[in-house]
Amino acid sequence: MSFQKQIVVDCRGHLLGRLSSIIAKELLNGQQVVLVRCEDTNMSGSLYRAKLKYANFKRKKTNSNPRHGPFHQRAPSKILWRTIRGMVPHKTARGAAALDRLKCYEGVPHPFDRKKRMVIPAALKVLRLKPERRFCRLGDLSSLFGWKHQELIGRLEAQRKVKSE
Repeated sequence: MSFQKQIVVDCRGHLLGRLSSIIAKELLNGQQVVLVRCEDTNMSGSLYRAKLKYANFKRKKTNSNPRHGPFHQRAPSKILWRTIRGMVPHKTARGAAALDRLKCYEGVPHPFDRKKRMVIPAALKVLRLKPERRFCRLGDLSSLFGWKHQELIGRLEAQRKVKSE
C-alpha cells in the first residue's frame, strides 16, 4: 500500500488472519488505518469449529481472580483489534503507538461513509480460499457469544445503503 494520511479498509469478505497481518505491518510502518464493517470479516473453517475455538479461549482466565484478565471481548471490532494486537509488539512504545493508529468499527459510521474504502486483495476470501471450503462470519460468532447488536448494525447498514443511492 502507498502511504496516505489515513486508510479506510472495508473488512467485508476478507479473511481474519490475513487481513490482520497486513494491517499490523502497515501500522508498524506508521500508517493510520480505520477498519469498517468488522462484523463481515470471514474466518476459514466452519462456524462450529470457530465456536469451539472461541469457547476454549473463553475458558482461559486468571485462577486467583478472573477479573484480572485475560478479557474476552464479544464485539467483532474488538476481536479483530485483539487479533491485530497479537501481531504487534504492543508492550513496547513503538507497538503501543502503532495500536493507537488503529480504529475498528462495526458498520460504517458517519465520517467514513463518505470516504473511499479500500480492499486488500491478498486477504480476500474469494482469492485465498477454495470455493468448497467452509467459512464463517465474525459477526455470527460474536452474536453466539453474547454480542447483542447484530440486528441494530444490520438495520443501520440498510439505512446507509438506501441513503447512499
